[in-house]
Amino acid sequence: MQSIRNIAIIAHVDHGKTTLVDKMLLAGNLFRENQQTGELMLDNNELERERGITILSKNVSINYKGTKINIIDTPGHSDFGGEVERVLNMADGCLLLVDAFEGPMPQTRFVLQKALQIGLKPVVVINKVDKPNCRPEEVYEMVFDLMCDLDATEDQLDFPVIYGSAKQGWMAEDWQEPTSDITYLLDCILKYIPEPEMLEGTPQMLITSLDYSTYTGRIAVGRVHRGTLKEGMNITIAHRNGELEKTRIKELHTFTGMGRQKASEVNSGDICAIVGLEHFEIGDTICDFENPEPLPPISIDEPTMSMLFTINDSPFFGKEGKYCTSRHIGERLERELEKNLALRVEVPEGYTDRWIVSGRGVLHLSVLIETMRREGYELQVGQPQVIYKEIDGVKCEPIEEMTINVPEEFSSKMIDMVTRRKGEMTSMESQGERVNIEFLIPSRGIIGLRTNMLTASQGEAIIAHRFKEYQPYKGDINRRVNGSLIALESGNAYAYAIDHLQDRGRFFIEPQDQVYAGQVVGEHVHENDIVINVCKAKQLTNVRASGTDEKAHIIPATIFSLEEALEYIKADEYVEVTPKSMRMRKVILDHLERKRANKE
Repeated sequence: MQSIRNIAIIAHVDHGKTTLVDKMLLAGNLFRENQQTGELMLDNNELERERGITILSKNVSINYKGTKINIIDTPGHSDFGGEVERVLNMADGCLLLVDAFEGPMPQTRFVLQKALQIGLKPVVVINKVDKPNCRPEEVYEMVFDLMCDLDATEDQLDFPVIYGSAKQGWMAEDWQEPTSDITYLLDCILKYIPEPEMLEGTPQMLITSLDYSTYTGRIAVGRVHRGTLKEGMNITIAHRNGELEKTRIKELHTFTGMGRQKASEVNSGDICAIVGLEHFEIGDTICDFENPEPLPPISIDEPTMSMLFTINDSPFFGKEGKYCTSRHIGERLERELEKNLALRVEVPEGYTDRWIVSGRGVLHLSVLIETMRREGYELQVGQPQVIYKEIDGVKCEPIEEMTINVPEEFSSKMIDMVTRRKGEMTSMESQGERVNIEFLIPSRGIIGLRTNMLTASQGEAIIAHRFKEYQPYKGDINRRVNGSLIALESGNAYAYAIDHLQDRGRFFIEPQDQVYAGQVVGEHVHENDIVINVCKAKQLTNVRASGTDEKAHIIPATIFSLEEALEYIKADEYVEVTPKSMRMRKVILDHLERKRANKE
């Protein structure tokens, strides 16, 4: 019987989780001497690589001194909190990574709280001690204080601390004495992280994640809680709603290195993947055939933000995408619900081509939209709305904890921007030349704030936020003040027309772009919307005189990312998303109809 350790790696975004896993994989001798291994091996989908963040949690394992260590890499963004919560159920201990300069951030607090509640034993790794301005001792004190705040037990407070740099590939007991490799960390894992308990009896396993293969269909992944699972065994699936379904296991796989290998049986405590089950959801239990005993299902925090998804009905629909109908989009959202636990999809009454999709934040939903557009879907998305709740007869809204780290000279600007949006400052401390400011701010106020902050601080601000609780409604917030410039007719945009209209505001389109009537082509300098004609060409004459043709001087267009566009639009606007382009438009395209609707 091989001894096993199950660990989850948790930290704030960008503190070095995936880099550390890389080094652990190298230490486990998974690769041939001459094999090219790249960096961030686990971030394997396009979106993760582009943004440099982990979105989906991954399972890998290494062998070290005859012990199998199952490693679970988790995302660091609070919007993917649903992912973190469910995978922590598979682990027996966790590695808490903290940046040696930044110290614990909002997300560190959130993930650590979840881990301590489940009763995991933490091992603290203070990473990036090779930074010139690091302060490892102070950060250690901060982590200890944080654990005390989160009501950790005596055993949990007695945590080992490891210092090192994942990027340079060393870990040691003392940060001033670097070693040559990370074996100290692996020894600590074997020493401090408990072995999973071997529970005898009828088999039980909670399904905590899903995988999909085009050959075998859906695959259930989880940790065997009790007993032994065998290939070809008859089992019962206990669904979350209480139904029992009898079925059998076709194949069992265990995680080895970066891949999986077939196994004839899996004992309690190990993480495995099961092939051949038809109907199951995350949170169901696999139990004994005769005497099923379900485990308690996973609870996930409620969503706080919603958006309207609808089919693309602009004049340019179907030009770029493969899937444009309501049936396609409806089926795709259903598929997403299977593996994305923190998502909710509702169809409003009387409509068949609209869906209200709710999630944990703008990032959570924009990753879904981005994935869909890459798969060839066309859709339109409305303005993000926060989800209000009625608590004891009082209208309440979600409040978030927000931390901003900026150079000192910009701090007053930041405080002014946040307080205008009904934010309250809770603490402020200086760290060298930078200041760390904490606020409590309504989720509504965060929408569209990031872009403005980065502009105001010349790109220096580091912003992090996480959901805290529901509080009574704070009153109205002024969002975007400026009106929109709207195209009057469809056609090609000409440089000649744009040149003469530049004093009206800034443009989002380049000359020769295709536009349609009702498209938002720029931002007006005043508060009201204005309709302009960008398709007007210069009248040609046969008089040739010197100096009649002046060159057009055009200011480059403002290009939005998807999150920026979603945060920018007003309530009567949509973002049209297609595989190759992204446009903003009014919900009612025709100018006269829009006027009538506004009068009413």
